[in-house]
Amino acid sequence: MVKRCFDLIVSLLVTAFILSWLLPLIGFLIRLESKGPILFVQLRSGINGRPFPCLKFRTMKHQKNASFKQATQNDVRVTRIGRILRKTNLDELPQVLNVIAGHMSIVGPRPHPIPLDIQYLPLIPEYRERFRTKPGITGLAQAKGLRGETSELNQMRHRVRYDIWYTKYSSLLLDIKICWWTVEKMIKGDKNAW
Repeated sequence: MVKRCFDLIVSLLVTAFILSWLLPLIGFLIRLESKGPILFVQLRSGINGRPFPCLKFRTMKHQKNASFKQATQNDVRVTRIGRILRKTNLDELPQVLNVIAGHMSIVGPRPHPIPLDIQYLPLIPEYRERFRTKPGITGLAQAKGLRGETSELNQMRHRVRYDIWYTKYSSLLLDIKICWWTVEKMIKGDKNAW
């Protein structure tokens, strides 16, 4: 109950005071550089593995019916404005609407695209533990720099360890710390954000 209140208060404040003016501004910049929708909607796994439509600002050139492929460093699909949005985590900002809808929390394990879940579920026995809590806009693994492409099994294993630790020991104080660490990463930049 405390976590849901925290989620709603933060999400409503961000929506009212930031997203309300930033959405049209970023939307204009996205459309100025490339045709296509402003928001990118992708099915991702939520609590108990249930899929939900995850919202992001579109950071890549629009390709209708494109198949899933993780973004890589210097990916030619990423637009100029997209690079800035991804580097600063601003591409995730529309997910406050997912939080209001109850699909996500402010803090939790980051939701992976469903093809990644399918790839790693049989390879990492504890992977399913990530689904015990709602996914988050930010998470402990992300705040500790574990983001970007997971081209090697050990990269995903390391990320999952942080996610599972979070699901066992989550608290309001930990959520506030993770939010702070995430803001620090946004300001300082993250070498794994591309």
